Amino acid sequence: EVQLQASGGGSVQAGGSLRLSCAASGFTFRDSAIGWFRQAPGKEREGVSCIDLSDETTYYAGSVKGRFTISSDNARKMVYLQMDRLKPEDTAVYFCAADGKWSVDYSVASNYDNWGQGTQVTVSS
Repeated sequence: EVQLQASGGGSVQAGGSLRLSCAASGFTFRDSAIGWFRQAPGKEREGVSCIDLSDETTYYAGSVKGRFTISSDNARKMVYLQMDRLKPEDTAVYFCAADGKWSVDYSVASNYDNWGQGTQVTVSS
């Protein structure tokens, strides 16, 4: 059974940093990819970043490029999202997702088969 556990959310002031973690189990880590998504109240789920675990190729949405960094620890089956220079508009529930047709378009939520529970990120101005 595929399991994804996201953690690390919290409340910070604008300009601050947070690191989200996604613990994965139940699938061959190196054969997959893990994406991070976020969903703000009243908005659609938005793709933020993705890492191809086979070769560590990374992808970022334009709104976070240069501020967020995705990385993986294959030995621990963990994926991290380091979020720096946070802005109030980054406030959302953040989810990690894995498997599926992510390579078609990493930023589309329906291209992922498995999801973890969300972790809340709140950035105050």
